[in-house]
Amino acid sequence: MQRFLVLGGTGFIGRHFCEKASELECRLTVLTRRSDSAKAVQTLPWVDVIVGDAHDEATLNRLVAGHDAVVNLVAILHGSEAAFHRVHVALVEKLVRACQTSGVRRVLHVSALGAAPDAPSMYQRSKAQGEAVLTASGLDVALLRPSVVFGAGDQFLNLFAKLQAVFPVMPLAGAKTRFQPVWVEDVAQAMVELLQRLVRGTLTVGAGRVFEACGPDVFTLADLVRLAGRYAGHPRPILPLPAALARLQALLMEFAPGKTLMSRDNLDSMRVDNVATGKVAGLLALGISASALETIAPSYLQAVDSDPMLKRRRSAGRF
Repeated sequence: MQRFLVLGGTGFIGRHFCEKASELECRLTVLTRRSDSAKAVQTLPWVDVIVGDAHDEATLNRLVAGHDAVVNLVAILHGSEAAFHRVHVALVEKLVRACQTSGVRRVLHVSALGAAPDAPSMYQRSKAQGEAVLTASGLDVALLRPSVVFGAGDQFLNLFAKLQAVFPVMPLAGAKTRFQPVWVEDVAQAMVELLQRLVRGTLTVGAGRVFEACGPDVFTLADLVRLAGRYAGHPRPILPLPAALARLQALLMEFAPGKTLMSRDNLDSMRVDNVATGKVAGLLALGISASALETIAPSYLQAVDSDPMLKRRRSAGRF
């Protein structure tokens, strides 16, 4: 039986990947910092949840050994340059050393569309640095670069739907930035296919090990916000923000209490379109016909307006 170590397996994409991979009757070891984060995967067949810190090199060395491949999904969307480096670069360096020490040669790494050394955001540049560490490692590596990922429980379309359930107008930064959103199930299926090709040794060299995961359609951010509001039953007018106001909005949201919804680094990333480059293979090369957002999103966004907590906040005049 094949055995795979999964880092970041309790996150949004990770949960869907574990569900699909467990259907292959392979053994998955999922490392998580908190056991309560693993509720969605610990009941799956062939999944073993281990509580530990992926950033602890001794833990990584101990867990990597004995597996046929490692899947790395660990990432953050917000933070300082040091935080991005710690998660997207230093962790990858530790993983490479652990693989080299244990003799595990195969790594499937989920990066991001737009990752480039000269990209405008810290997030994108750090993702590119992590990729560079892996490609220079001599390991058997496959890289998957998804565009923005949507699906039930996402923090993207759901967020815009919930905001429109409360606010009468949507002030929007980066309204004209183009995205090519991809369904989380298609991303998970691509990961399973790449993992199997790694194990079979059927991936080509060089650029043939890099894949972009994008949906079939391109939307501006304003388009996506409109769709989220319409599907959830409460569309709102969109007010595109000029650059200076967008920067101020992002700064205020960075320091707002609770979970960060937008940062200046997010705004920087939207200076370039988040669409397929066409320079590397896409989902079709993995035998996947990407699902259209319009056929998936309405089914889960329609439930937003029935959220009881949201109704209470709306009636109180606050979000």
